[in-house]
Amino acid sequence: MAACRTRSPASFPSRTPLCLALGLIGTVAGAQTVAVADATPSVITVTGQRATWPSTGVAGFGEVPAARAPFQTQGYDSATLSDAGITALNELTRLDPGLGDAYNSTGYWASFSMRGYALDNRFNYRRDGLPINAETAISLDNKERVELLRGTSGIQAGTSAPGGMVDFVVKRPRGDQKSFFLGYTQSGSLKAAADIDQTLGADGQAGLRINASVEKLDPQLRDAPGHRQLLAAAGTLRVSPATLLEAEIEYSHQSQPSQPGFSLLGGTLPKAGSINPRINLNNQAWTLPVVFDDTTASLRWTEQLDRDWRLQTQAMVQRLTNNDRAAFPFGCSSEDNYQSYCSDGSLDLYDYRSEHEHRTSRAVQTELQGHARWFGLAQDLTAGLLWNDYRGRFGPQAYNWAGVGQIDGSVQVPAAPEAGYTNTNRTERSLEWTLRDVVTLAEPTRLWLGLRHTTLHRDSVNTDGSEPTRSAQAFTTPWLALSQQFTPALMGYASWGQGAESSVVPNLPIYSNAGQGSTHKSRQTELGLKYADDTWAASLTGFDIHRPATRDTGSCDIDSSCTQVSDGNDHHRGLEASLSGHWAGWTLDTGALWLRARREGSGDASLNGLAPTNVPRQTLRAALDYALPDWPGLSLQASVLHEGQREVLPDNSLSLPAWTSWGLAARYQWQQGSGTRYTLRAGVDNLFGVRAWKESPYQYDHVYLYPLDPRTFRISLQASL
Repeated sequence: MAACRTRSPASFPSRTPLCLALGLIGTVAGAQTVAVADATPSVITVTGQRATWPSTGVAGFGEVPAARAPFQTQGYDSATLSDAGITALNELTRLDPGLGDAYNSTGYWASFSMRGYALDNRFNYRRDGLPINAETAISLDNKERVELLRGTSGIQAGTSAPGGMVDFVVKRPRGDQKSFFLGYTQSGSLKAAADIDQTLGADGQAGLRINASVEKLDPQLRDAPGHRQLLAAAGTLRVSPATLLEAEIEYSHQSQPSQPGFSLLGGTLPKAGSINPRINLNNQAWTLPVVFDDTTASLRWTEQLDRDWRLQTQAMVQRLTNNDRAAFPFGCSSEDNYQSYCSDGSLDLYDYRSEHEHRTSRAVQTELQGHARWFGLAQDLTAGLLWNDYRGRFGPQAYNWAGVGQIDGSVQVPAAPEAGYTNTNRTERSLEWTLRDVVTLAEPTRLWLGLRHTTLHRDSVNTDGSEPTRSAQAFTTPWLALSQQFTPALMGYASWGQGAESSVVPNLPIYSNAGQGSTHKSRQTELGLKYADDTWAASLTGFDIHRPATRDTGSCDIDSSCTQVSDGNDHHRGLEASLSGHWAGWTLDTGALWLRARREGSGDASLNGLAPTNVPRQTLRAALDYALPDWPGLSLQASVLHEGQREVLPDNSLSLPAWTSWGLAARYQWQQGSGTRYTLRAGVDNLFGVRAWKESPYQYDHVYLYPLDPRTFRISLQASL
């Protein structure tokens, strides 16, 4: 589905990334360690606890155990994703209670929210710590982990939405191993994948890892057949005992029609039970798939200068080519209503086509990391420099009224493919200086300091040369925390930090301040407790975030009659909790988020106290795993997903009810002697076939409704050599 549409064919669709809306809570799940006996066949036993794993690198503080870090992070490795049957990034919300859907459409790029704020697909995503553009279908098959940072993203980004960050860790050579995967997902999706890791050289000083996958896409959603493939290679070379060179490249391709949302019927919320969730409104005879092509390559050089200091430089280039097409439903012109569909179930259909979109991102980063002792205090220091360049180049686009459809998808209308509207080309260059320091004040007490200074240049212009904008900004975002280790298992911390977002008033005649750029600084305070021992891991976190808001003032009906001004803030306050553990044959993994999000301080009193749309008041994810003692290698899993009430309209006059969905799964692992290890997985998502509205994104002054996916069966077999 196209990323941005306007509410009438006379308007130009914006290419601003999709908005998202909810916070993030890290549950600490059980890790998998393999203990193999010599018998044939032998059994693989699952034990261990993720609380002992190093901190995810998305926060930038290196190898600090997650249970000892004064921020909230979570990592999901490839085994965890396989157990949950997750093959696409937008399905990750099934695992993490704080990762919200935000216009998360089948066939399109993933759109998330954390702590109630929209993540920006241009600025809130990283790949091995370097900034990437996530306006594409990101493949998971060559990713070791997906890492999440909850909270003020100014720790790791010069400009970004304040909810958090997503980082993809690429698979690198680790040794001689091979893995092959075959999977089926209802109603007819098939996937085959291979992961081949090989040590090279007489002394093993080099390594090569190849990942390849091919997938036939045939989901429960009708009229959405497609395909997806990936080919990736990563290599390492130990040039000397102190020097490591790493290089990798990946190419991915996805082609699939996207899924538009349903909507209100007039001012009425249709019952989810009355709508078949398999209906795809993008089902015209002329419907074309959305096509994503992504080529990304990186080079990393690591030099161990001495026992205490390390220098690392890495560079990356990402080239995206998108063909964005859809039969896109929007509004009801017969009722002069562009906020929802018609009260009788009819809707306006537009022929949207934006072909040959090119996005190129380049980044180079150098970091010096080391240990020192100053003023009698131990210091863990990092100093870094990041250069980033982004260019988005587009052609003209079609956004033409094609006819009137129906919410049951039964009506065909003629195509209207003429590309008569301009698009927007964008260029951005930034330079970021960073300093981070962890000071050990006393053995149980640490002071964490971070400082990032950003210089930013942004330009945009329509493809016909009209409405140019240009801005240059510089700003500094600090972050600090104090942590106290009360006992070997219990830690407490307090932190405060800032994040920054940059905006430019549209260069349109209607604005009196057209083209002016500004920086909006968010701020966050966080208090947390973390507990981790050999059996249990738990965390409790409270956060308070203020993000500046803007509003158009004036009549906004003639030239220079509208002024965009800063206008209060979006205040999100919440509580995150997680608990995981293992005892006997049981493993528990659960997490929850309670969120109070409100508009405050607006000059328009009617806006104050309103909650944002599409943000649930509470979220729960829980999973229970039981390893059968009488059948070694076999485990059964039950899971539950719950999301609370959320607002549909900006005036809070209509809400979606809460929903709950259950799942069941099984995993059987065995090994034939000392040879191949097998893992058979099967599961059912939405076990009871619950029909509910999963999310209600409010995009471009229009309400959309996305249903829960219907009951879906999946099965896979993995062989590891």
